[in-house]
Amino acid sequence: MIARLLVANRGEIAVRIIRACREAGIESVAVCSEADEGAPHAVLADHLVMIGPAPAAESYLDIGRLLDAARATGADAVHPGYGFLSENPAFAAACADAGLTFVGPTADAIERMGSKTGARRIAEAAGVPVVPGATPADQSPAGLRAAAEHVGYPLLLKASAGGGGKGMRVVRTAGEFDEAAGAARREAASAFGDGTLYVERYLERPRHVEIQVLGDHHGAVVHLFERECSVQRRHQKVVEESPCLAITAGLRARMGEAAVRAAQAVGYRSAGTIEFLVDGTGEDARFYFLEMNTRLQVEHPVTEAVTGVDLVRAQFDIANGQPLPWTQPALTQRGHAIECRIYAEDPAQGFVPQAGRVLLYREPTGPGLRIDAGIVEGAEVPVHYDPLLVKLIAAAETRTGAIERARAALRQFPILGVRTNVPFLLRLLSHPAFLAATIDTGFLDREAANLVAPPAPATTHLALAVAASLAGAVPAPFGPATTGTAAVHDPWSALGDWSRPA
Repeated sequence: MIARLLVANRGEIAVRIIRACREAGIESVAVCSEADEGAPHAVLADHLVMIGPAPAAESYLDIGRLLDAARATGADAVHPGYGFLSENPAFAAACADAGLTFVGPTADAIERMGSKTGARRIAEAAGVPVVPGATPADQSPAGLRAAAEHVGYPLLLKASAGGGGKGMRVVRTAGEFDEAAGAARREAASAFGDGTLYVERYLERPRHVEIQVLGDHHGAVVHLFERECSVQRRHQKVVEESPCLAITAGLRARMGEAAVRAAQAVGYRSAGTIEFLVDGTGEDARFYFLEMNTRLQVEHPVTEAVTGVDLVRAQFDIANGQPLPWTQPALTQRGHAIECRIYAEDPAQGFVPQAGRVLLYREPTGPGLRIDAGIVEGAEVPVHYDPLLVKLIAAAETRTGAIERARAALRQFPILGVRTNVPFLLRLLSHPAFLAATIDTGFLDREAANLVAPPAPATTHLALAVAASLAGAVPAPFGPATTGTAAVHDPWSALGDWSRPA
């Protein structure tokens, strides 16, 4: 049984895992770079090891330093969180070789599902639908062009080792192909050290719907239903929810069964996610395998909210060799949940990541709200890592109730010192297409310009606004809690004269 666990991560996911350790009676070991000294995850853990300079390559991505930290603290297990080394088979193998329990799948499963082309072949063999496509053995320009002609236009060029939209290009005509292929290959080689490309039919307006799975050491695999992840900007998710209103009960069941088959095909254990593209709505909709994420997802709280299953605790139990406590019929969805990712970024300046000290931070409270945060007031937001600060999860009996709860919480969530996307999220949650659930994966890229708030005022005037609010000059937190227009939801508009430059 796991007694002491090293959390090989930082930020809100490290905090989430450390809190799960406390509930499970497991001692926690945090690691942190020089940039994260004093960060919430470093303070919360039972033990702390400094593992190197700020750059991730010299700290959170350094397998040797992480193993040394585990040995120095007597840890007997490692949880990788998500990002960094979470889907690195070499890290999983190194943990096993060092006698550490890796709280995740086997290195073999990570490796087999980590290649998009390899995962596609595994899915096909398991009877899971895949988007028509081809991975030419001949990776020359001529070989890629021949594959493109076979698949047909419009098509998508993708990096075999890719993720996060890197090495990906939409190609609508043959005349665009050579330039797009060259750019995709260069980007893939730079990001992943592998320029291998594959060609896939491009679906014009699909939905991104993923299925959560859990597998144990005894061959059992269950799914925990779907998450709608179509609200994404440049292939990065922004808002996720469950259930997905666009799929029927029959389609949900078929997708769940397909996800279980894909996981069983690699002997999967721990938490994982099978991602699908869904083309169409209702019973006529078709779904296609996209990829498998062999780790915990950022958006896992959405599933926890509608199923009541603690996925991190389930990972601990699976790693300890315990069988899954549920059969598929015992798992159900209840109500609706929405997750909003709050980033340190400036939407008005092209979503440029932000850094600096958090001067004011007040979390909203209330029924049906969950806040997973990696910051506290006074914390420094470094430039070196992903700009995700906080996840706000709102759950209610209905989708409308969850949206209203999320909007109310965002209006009562002041974060000052670094710019965030909170006003952008408020506008997004009020957009007619989002409210009608008629979104697709291109929705946010098409509408982003219309959802961006006016630039926020200068820092001096922010300080004056905060002082006025705390002194009672402005009704807390940001003026009257009226509704109806996006401008009123924006705290800078609600502050009135305090937000105007001198």
